Amino acid sequence: MPITRIAPLEPPYEAEVAAAFERVMPPGMPALKLFRTQAHNKRVLQRMFAGNLLDKGSIDLRERELIILRTCARCGSEYEWGVHVALFAEKAGLTKADIAASLRADPDLSLLSAKEILLFKTVDELHDSSGISDALWMALTHYYNAAQLLEIINLTGSYHTVSFITNAVIVELESFAPRFAEFR
Repeated sequence: MPITRIAPLEPPYEAEVAAAFERVMPPGMPALKLFRTQAHNKRVLQRMFAGNLLDKGSIDLRERELIILRTCARCGSEYEWGVHVALFAEKAGLTKADIAASLRADPDLSLLSAKEILLFKTVDELHDSSGISDALWMALTHYYNAAQLLEIINLTGSYHTVSFITNAVIVELESFAPRFAEFR
């Protein structure tokens, strides 16, 4: 693996950075390498945390995590994909087959519900064209209201940004996180 371009900060952290990490990390878990890398710019770190969509939103946890996994997979962000598999997949009720589907160019859609298939198609269209076709939009409106559709689009965009960071900076993979190869 290539060497990271910006090394993550190491403790001890400035008080403001330490407080930010404490707010977002589970008790006893050290700050993620992505966060420690972003901490080189405290403003960017704070804005990243302020724009975080990992709270209880208008879509359910399983849908949120499928969107994130598919987005990170399409962007080739093994770092962020692996972190989400490790920290959220079980809680979201994702099976190994669901996780593997997020990586496949042509996933076995029989594993997913009709709504979940639409979410994968939405991520794919946003990734490929930065838009959503009229036909897909109409299909989505059968399941999702305006607030939910905006959340889906924002989640996809947010995780494109996270993927850009992890890929451009070459954030070193977390030791606890699975790798793409484990699910291919």
